Amino acid sequence: MTSKRIIPCLDIVDGRVVKGVNFEGLKDVADPVSLAAYYNEQGADELVFYDITASAQGRSVFSDVLRDVASKISIPLTVGGGVSTLDDFERALSCGADKISINTGAVENPSLIKDAAKKYGSRCVVLALDVKRVGDAFHIIIKGGRVDTGMDALDWAARAVADGAGEVVVNSIDTDGVKGGFDLEMLAAVAGRVDVPIIASGGAGSMQDFADLFALPGIDAGLAASIFHYKEVEIPALKQFLTDKGIPVRTD
Repeated sequence: MTSKRIIPCLDIVDGRVVKGVNFEGLKDVADPVSLAAYYNEQGADELVFYDITASAQGRSVFSDVLRDVASKISIPLTVGGGVSTLDDFERALSCGADKISINTGAVENPSLIKDAAKKYGSRCVVLALDVKRVGDAFHIIIKGGRVDTGMDALDWAARAVADGAGEVVVNSIDTDGVKGGFDLEMLAAVAGRVDVPIIASGGAGSMQDFADLFALPGIDAGLAASIFHYKEVEIPALKQFLTDKGIPVRTD
């Protein structure tokens, strides 16, 4: 079994790390540079940096903050927010990103996935799905959780992977910040439609939630924010917990 990855997420607004519940009620948490350095020391496998208001505001990611974060870590860095062109890819990569996460930009310009995969390779292209349950369906939400596209998340994931996305992040808006566990049903549905690594996001509230997550076939990583930011769960302890349960994790 492939080692599972533990990934903290930095949601950035105006150069600060914030956190809310269901994408609302954002509260200031910390300086992103110092928090990134902390996670690097804690043994995080990767770090995700989302400039969560960039798309809604029609601007590019905060390059200065991104550059400072990248300079403090030695682990892979995925960056998202306001990426809608190949120039945006180039800008974020030049600031130190290893992978680029796209949501709104890909929905509004579907050829972006093919173009980016061709130029940078599929490994660099991460499809971010912000998903909300609407009745019995899973809808794609864009603009930082503000606009329901009406698109079926499963169909969109399959299409994007066929076009060249090399990884999928599934952000459950319904469980975001609630700390009641990952949306296992939604994640299983996505895993049934794509054959690339899946990162689960939204709902982590305990170490057991990660154990439950990794019992699902096709899930490669667990992403969380609140429980790591507030040190309710620390990464070394989480990795030991998972190891004790026979779940392989990276320890070096």
